[in-house]
Amino acid sequence: MELFQYPYMQHALIAALVIGLAAPALGIYLVQRRLALIGDGIGHVALTGVGAGLLFQRSPVIAAVIAATLGAVAVELVRARGRTSGDLALALLFYGGIAGGVMLVGLSDATSASLNAYLFGSLITISPQDLVTIVVLGVAILVMMLALRPALFAVCHDEEYARVAGLPVRALNMLLAVAVAVTVTIAMQAVGVLLISALMVVPVATAQQVTRGFRSTMTAAMALGLFAAGAGVWVAATADTAPGASVVLLAIASFLVIAVGSALWRVLRRRATPAAAPSPEPHEVVLR
Repeated sequence: MELFQYPYMQHALIAALVIGLAAPALGIYLVQRRLALIGDGIGHVALTGVGAGLLFQRSPVIAAVIAATLGAVAVELVRARGRTSGDLALALLFYGGIAGGVMLVGLSDATSASLNAYLFGSLITISPQDLVTIVVLGVAILVMMLALRPALFAVCHDEEYARVAGLPVRALNMLLAVAVAVTVTIAMQAVGVLLISALMVVPVATAQQVTRGFRSTMTAAMALGLFAAGAGVWVAATADTAPGASVVLLAIASFLVIAVGSALWRVLRRRATPAAAPSPEPHEVVLR
């Protein structure tokens, strides 16, 4: 725990905890819409923004926010208005984003170390200014996901019903897309653009093993994301590992433990419950 006496470690921990709360709160809607991989696609587009920022010697974070937001809006417009399915739109986003990012980074003078800081996260690159941005945007995402939960749940569960009910479906879908872009970009330095999608999805999948209602699943997923983020930063600091990888591996380990534990619990309950005796058929004669 002595490492957390240093300011940069405190910044990393606070940023990871904020992202650990906000990412699953957003990810549950993506899982509900079967768009669990959209974070990866947006992450690849954010990589294009990072490459553009490095090439033109501008802030890579600001360039990534702009690129990721434009990519998220484009995917939503293609999905809502075009003939291209959501899966195909995501595939185009994947390939185009990573190709553009690799090309722009290759044209710039960036080193592999600076690029890895955005791909997989880096504990020592979070400045006080970056921390303020992460906290403000992360809390804004968290508040929106909680405050608009009924409307967002209705849109993600059944768009036609939500439209008939008078909800602004297009605006809510656009809000989700922009929220994904913002979450991916603020998590770049703490978790990495290639791994943030796992923090959106894995805690939700873990919570679904033991919960039934939407609200309880959301609460459990946020708690699991908070645990994975905090413990992952601690593991990365003590074992000198990549923070993003540590966070994701802990989240996956939690999923495996809870999945195996819940399966064993169901088996034990089934064995402990005596099987009910079959009732006699109407035509059968029961001998006394």
